[in-house]
Amino acid sequence: MKKLLIANRGEIACRVIRTARRMGIATVAVFSEADRNALHVKMADEAVPIGPPPVAESYLKAGTIIAAARLTGADAIHPGYGFLSENPDFVDAVEAAGITFVGPPSSAIRAMGLKDAAKALMEKAGVAVVPGYHGEAQDAETLEREAERIGYPVLIKARAGGGGKGMRRVERPADFAAALEGARREGQSSFGDPHCLIEKYIEKPRHIEIQVFGDRHGNVVHLNERDCSLQRRHQKVIEEAPAPGMPAEMRAAMGEAAVKAAQAIGYVGAGTIEFIVDGSEGLRPDRFWFMEMNTRLQVEHPVTEFVTGLDLVELQLRVAGGEPLPFDQSGVGLNGHAFEARIYAEDATRDFLPATGQLTTLRLPDGEGVRVDTGVVEGDRITPHYDPMIAKLIVWGPDRASALARLSRALGETRVAGSVTNVAFLARLAAHEGFAAGDVDTGVIGRDQAALTASAPPPAEAIAVAALAQLRRLAPIAGDEPFAALAGFRSWGAARQAARFEGPDGRVDVPVIEDAGRFTVETPAGSTRLSVVDGADPDRIRIAFGERIATVGIAHEAEAVTVFMDTLAYRFAHYSAEAHAEEGAGGDTVAAPMPGLVRAVRVAAGDTVETGQALVVLEAMKMEHTMTAPRDGVVAEVMVSPGDQVEEGTLLLALETED
Repeated sequence: MKKLLIANRGEIACRVIRTARRMGIATVAVFSEADRNALHVKMADEAVPIGPPPVAESYLKAGTIIAAARLTGADAIHPGYGFLSENPDFVDAVEAAGITFVGPPSSAIRAMGLKDAAKALMEKAGVAVVPGYHGEAQDAETLEREAERIGYPVLIKARAGGGGKGMRRVERPADFAAALEGARREGQSSFGDPHCLIEKYIEKPRHIEIQVFGDRHGNVVHLNERDCSLQRRHQKVIEEAPAPGMPAEMRAAMGEAAVKAAQAIGYVGAGTIEFIVDGSEGLRPDRFWFMEMNTRLQVEHPVTEFVTGLDLVELQLRVAGGEPLPFDQSGVGLNGHAFEARIYAEDATRDFLPATGQLTTLRLPDGEGVRVDTGVVEGDRITPHYDPMIAKLIVWGPDRASALARLSRALGETRVAGSVTNVAFLARLAAHEGFAAGDVDTGVIGRDQAALTASAPPPAEAIAVAALAQLRRLAPIAGDEPFAALAGFRSWGAARQAARFEGPDGRVDVPVIEDAGRFTVETPAGSTRLSVVDGADPDRIRIAFGERIATVGIAHEAEAVTVFMDTLAYRFAHYSAEAHAEEGAGGDTVAAPMPGLVRAVRVAAGDTVETGQALVVLEAMKMEHTMTAPRDGVVAEVMVSPGDQVEEGTLLLALETED
């Protein structure tokens, strides 16, 4: 293998490029118009444009990607994960072009590509599967009848799904029809297949997966397990290896089942066998069932790399080149403990709505036992076209407690401004009492979501720092006039100014009084006295709050200032009189909370609606989001239709004004 094309983008493309470079393999990046200046494009030896931003017109165009490989003389293609990584037709086309595909044979992908067929295959191979319905009949009556037979709660799953898409948990029969419709629609839009299966929902489920690896010589091993139970909306949030509380007997049983599953389909390369585990009575060898197989490298593979000391991408490349695995099962080690936290541009306080924005500040931690995989740099923009992941934060420690402590500290050192992120949510999750004790299941986040995502009011000290930053009293914005910080200066006595922020009810004035280099700030949370000890570095400003000296960070945007202190980030929007003047009075409306595609409109003008009733279904960043009625009322006007592409803030629907 001399030249490798990576048929992907973002952090996984960057991660593959790093290993290929270390192995002396030249690399080729592909990019859409939105990614022309992306990090993976800059890192590769060569880069080829493949089309407009929508993935269907760029990263999913197999012929265009193969043409790019031919153009550059690439003799191998690595698919990363997502996009074409589990498309068997793509594998066939790559191999027909005389190019090596870094992954399993198309036959293995086809065998595991549909969840229902995969479960039937596993049953024949002697691997236990979750009780459910995997039949061909897809009429709503049959599926609802099967759900009654299985017993509620049940899980509806798009058979071609992945990443939580096309998946709905249903607690009672009355909710089944709507959930089935949503799962079908999401399965069709994401995978081109509305076919669904029904499974029993395990009451205290743990999601534990086994990393497997096979070569072209018939050797298959497993690389132990990862616990991926911390999920929201069926998407993984924090993963770890090994699984807490995992007894050796069960690890051996799960590993044996995973290897048996891989051997049954002649698997080659990196793959993951996902199991659902009943954790209600601890981990027992008779309480795990096959769920699905991901026939590719996983997002969370770095935790396995940390505890085994292996580079899974290097193994992929060597196996694809025909080399045998350099070890057998007895050579697989397990050293220490590792966590991975996925940092996303999303608003946890708004049910994890994906966000966009330009990363005006991006400071990611480093140091012993800390690894960051990312595909963005400071100044990059998070767009609505792709998954809003900013980075993966991976940490290692000699045991679980030390690794978790390192994760908490690393999250506290993470500083992102320009887009709302889930960092504060991740920090709370890392400190969760049950999680810290290893008591995990897939329902942890859902049960404690209110506490984990609560938006605490900023403390007086943070408000005071933000006021000083707005008034240029510390960490001025690059390009400021040299004397901007002297605005309001007096040669004698105290100088008084006021910062103005956007509050929940309008303008909030924060008076600042300066006297001989000391400040008194009157905030809504109380009066604060402070002085700047060292303001040379905006990332590490030393401020004295009375007798206590603290380190804070400042990030400026055009519309806001963000204060980083005590491991949290507080964003303060600048007040704009012009913006308020433009808002106007208007009636009650429902607006798009993010850019997206209108998938469904549930009501029409003249309809009477109740608070919380579904109005419009919006698809953004690969997930569906339902916009609901803010109050009881009558629909005055619907401004959008299914298929419309809307921007953030676009009015979707208006209610008649209340008398």
